[in-house]
Amino acid sequence: MDMRSNNHQQQQQQVLDGSDIVELVENDKVFENFVEQKFQQLDQDEDGKLSVKELQPAVADIGAALGLPAQGTSPDSDHIYSEVLNEFTHGSREKVSKTEFKEVLSDILLGMAAGLKRDPIVILRLDGEDLSEFIHSPGYEAEIVSIYCSALSGCEEASLRDCIAKALQSLSVDHGMPPNDPWVISNIVEPIVESCLDEEDKREKCVSQERFLEAFKRVVERVAQRLNEQPVIVAHSENTFDGSGIRRLLSNKFEFDKALNVALEIIPKDRHGKVSKEYLRAVLDTVAPSATLPPLGAVSQMDDMIREALKMVNGDDGKMVKEEEFKKTMAEILGSIMLQLEGSPISVSSNSVVHEPLTSATFLPAPPAEADEPSN
Repeated sequence: MDMRSNNHQQQQQQVLDGSDIVELVENDKVFENFVEQKFQQLDQDEDGKLSVKELQPAVADIGAALGLPAQGTSPDSDHIYSEVLNEFTHGSREKVSKTEFKEVLSDILLGMAAGLKRDPIVILRLDGEDLSEFIHSPGYEAEIVSIYCSALSGCEEASLRDCIAKALQSLSVDHGMPPNDPWVISNIVEPIVESCLDEEDKREKCVSQERFLEAFKRVVERVAQRLNEQPVIVAHSENTFDGSGIRRLLSNKFEFDKALNVALEIIPKDRHGKVSKEYLRAVLDTVAPSATLPPLGAVSQMDDMIREALKMVNGDDGKMVKEEEFKKTMAEILGSIMLQLEGSPISVSSNSVVHEPLTSATFLPAPPAEADEPSN
């Protein structure tokens, strides 16, 4: 990408760093109005309290804002949705008052703000200009020839249509191409490939390099035109988990005990005050933000690391232990994860298409209005 393209990208992006959330929560009058609006939207029977059923849309929106898969699609993340609901109901209340809703919502939003401050999300507006500049750049043909060789590797009998579809997957947000998600494929890639190739072209096999380059450029130019007509909004985030957050937490006994005590408040105990080790995973997930760890289910490599750490302490044996032993075991688990991350940090970069303004359906505050604000 040249300087002009980089400048254009900077003009077409918005950084979510949590500052808008903090500003919202700390402005009593504005936050009161915000809560009132959300509460009225959820209070379907208008009885002045929210039932578990009425809270479900709020829980789903918070999960989406945290980057979790949709509820019901992943067992590893579904329990996080349950924990968010428990934050509102404290695991027992059938109805939640507006005051309780406001208090919990404030805590959740401030937690999100802290996460965004640590790992900001960049919102990009892909309008076809970067992709068009790439097409007309000096290095375009050489890069596409390399993609052609890669796309046809091992699939010389593939049709021209399949070759183009596969090659498009090699273009990234850096080129100005939206990420290769199902929505992009069904709404942009497939219709454009279909419209740019006739029936004979689609079935053509053993495609020459020259033939591929000509057809591919036609398709990519049409994608750039489509983005110019209907820009796509993409959320980009980069996170590196290196164990430093765990080390900070473990080195501060007061903060570590505080985080564990908050997590243990909603965990069932027997009449002797003992806790089952089966809740280690749930408590770890509650403590995760304090240790700068992602929620369970969000990063597969981290999930594997956590499973290994739990296995080391027989975390799934269901044994009842005293609270102090439970806390000691939690420290061992975190220590094990910390050492693994210090030796092999996990870096995660993600791009996801935002099909509506990022804050309109979630519990994140809308950004201040600006000229040329991105829209779908």
